[in-house]
Amino acid sequence: MSGQACLFLTWTCLHKIISAMKFTGEIDVKDILKIGSAFIGVIVGAGFASGQEILQYFTSFGLLGTLGAVLSTVLFTYIGMLLVWLGSYTKTTSHKEVIYRISGRYLGTVIDYILIFTLFGVGVVMLAGAGSNLNQQFGLPFFAGTTIMTLLVIMTGLLKVNRVVSIIGSITPFLILFVVVISIYSLVSMDGTFAELDRAAQSASKALPNWFVSSINYVSFNVAVGASMSIVMGGVEKNPRTAAAGGLAGGLVLGIMILLSHLAIFTNFGEVGTLDMPMLGIVNQFSPALGVLMSIVIFGMIYNTAIGMFFSFTARFAESGTKRFKTFFISTMTLGYLASYIGFTSLVSYFYPLIGYLGLVLIAVLIVSPFIIRKQDKKMAR
Repeated sequence: MSGQACLFLTWTCLHKIISAMKFTGEIDVKDILKIGSAFIGVIVGAGFASGQEILQYFTSFGLLGTLGAVLSTVLFTYIGMLLVWLGSYTKTTSHKEVIYRISGRYLGTVIDYILIFTLFGVGVVMLAGAGSNLNQQFGLPFFAGTTIMTLLVIMTGLLKVNRVVSIIGSITPFLILFVVVISIYSLVSMDGTFAELDRAAQSASKALPNWFVSSINYVSFNVAVGASMSIVMGGVEKNPRTAAAGGLAGGLVLGIMILLSHLAIFTNFGEVGTLDMPMLGIVNQFSPALGVLMSIVIFGMIYNTAIGMFFSFTARFAESGTKRFKTFFISTMTLGYLASYIGFTSLVSYFYPLIGYLGLVLIAVLIVSPFIIRKQDKKMAR
């Protein structure tokens, strides 16, 4: 099949899917920005903000990793739009009813358990990442960062869901600013040819076999991570069109951040390729004072993801705002705090690729979900 035929087929499929979503009503730009920022905040955690995920999934494949970043941008844009739209269209307060509606009883059960497993597991990774972040930058003991993060998440999780969305979204712009500045600085100050940097980058250890599989797995993992909270966020927005636009904007900006982060690490691979937090290493090269600020931003993004994971996990079993929710939430956080002492590196290296493969089931269902919803609506209208 020729390139033009592939583009035509892709456009035709996207047009049919968007038509099936039945967009109506006026959009609110302010709400779009809030939803998009919150979507990024939910997805971006310790691995992304530190640059370690980008190094493993993209930069380790050298220049081909750039193609992977572009592919991931396209997928994140589309999937982000779908996730938030689904929540708004169904007016849900939990991912459970949406997942069962679009995938049926048996497959829905499988996806539901994958999401439950992902929510709690990634939440634990975030608590561990908080400990590692403060330990590496400031020399604080591991338990200090983990304890601080746990207490912050508990206090935030007891707020109403719309307040949680606002808090998650408010920190995101700071990371976007850092990524843009770091990338520009890295490209301007690049030392060496692209061919030399490509050879050096490909010598790094790889999480997956090739750039194509790696980029798909990365999107799949992050969709599994962010699906539940994205659906819940969408349920708060009354206008499905605004929700979809917010998810689309968030997915697009997230993809661009991936591309910029990859280029920043790629052009500085010789200096930061072996660091646990390569983005933090680049900032420290530029300015140690900004390195401290970057560490705080990373801590904030870890907080974003942690609250998103544990809040959504608890919302799966109890209605937010109720006494049962608060009790379950505190119990979950206590268990997560204890589990975080397994260690950040160990948790990431085994857990992330596994979730990426499991999440492919969810992506397949999400792609056809507008058609399923439309068919169900027609059946109910008869």
